[in-house]
Amino acid sequence: MDEITRLMTEQLRDAYSAEKQALRGMQKMMKTSTNEKLKQGFQMHIEQTEVQIERVEQALERLGGKPGRKVCEAMRGLIEEANHEMGDHDKGPMMDVVIIAAAQRIEHYEIAAYGTMVALAKAAGQDEIAKLLGQTLAEEKMTDEKLTEVAEREVNPTFIREARAEAEEAESANENRRGGSRRKVS
Repeated sequence: MDEITRLMTEQLRDAYSAEKQALRGMQKMMKTSTNEKLKQGFQMHIEQTEVQIERVEQALERLGGKPGRKVCEAMRGLIEEANHEMGDHDKGPMMDVVIIAAAQRIEHYEIAAYGTMVALAKAAGQDEIAKLLGQTLAEEKMTDEKLTEVAEREVNPTFIREARAEAEEAESANENRRGGSRRKVS
């Protein structure tokens, strides 16, 4: 195995591990989210991810490699961070904001990884691999755009509206307590 093939194989093994970890993370995010469009988006991307895993397997086969036991440490860290942040909040609009932020960090990592692998495959004359991974790259970019759209149109406005209402309610309660404990001085 030449050096280029070895590097591409290692990158693909890393991508395989990343996709497997992301799949489990998305399943948890989907169960935890409350926004229906966000849940639908996760369901769609879970199905896409299963196909993406198959593409990585196909690319590895073309290079004469197998997924192996490599663990993508970057994805492990992103998933751990997402789980930690999700554990800090109750279900609802704030949780949905946290979930979108975590999902977009994952998507951005995948976009960077697939972009690099597509460029390397093209440079190495591995056009079929570049085409396979290019499809995945396009899907990851589309998922990121859809997450942004759901955040901007639904999740963020709902969170902001509810957070402001809670803040106003708390302020009103504080004013009532202060006003109720004061005696009029004549």
